[in-house]
Amino acid sequence: MGLPKFTDIISLSNSEISKAIIETENQLFNLRFKKATRQSFKSHEITTAKRRLAQLKTLLTSRLQNFEQKDDKLAIN
Repeated sequence: MGLPKFTDIISLSNSEISKAIIETENQLFNLRFKKATRQSFKSHEITTAKRRLAQLKTLLTSRLQNFEQKDDKLAIN
């Protein structure tokens, strides 16, 4: 499968990104819970989930900042 690519999530809408963030946070919680209770899991899945979560949050933040900048420019004019 490999590490998630940033280009894979650029086409998502903001609501889809928010849903993906929630799903990824739940997945990361479950993986950490499995680790703490010594259940079997694939350790690379934690790294993959953390990376995907960071990518999703970065994309959402940058989109919201761009949206706010556009609103500020419209308010000034």
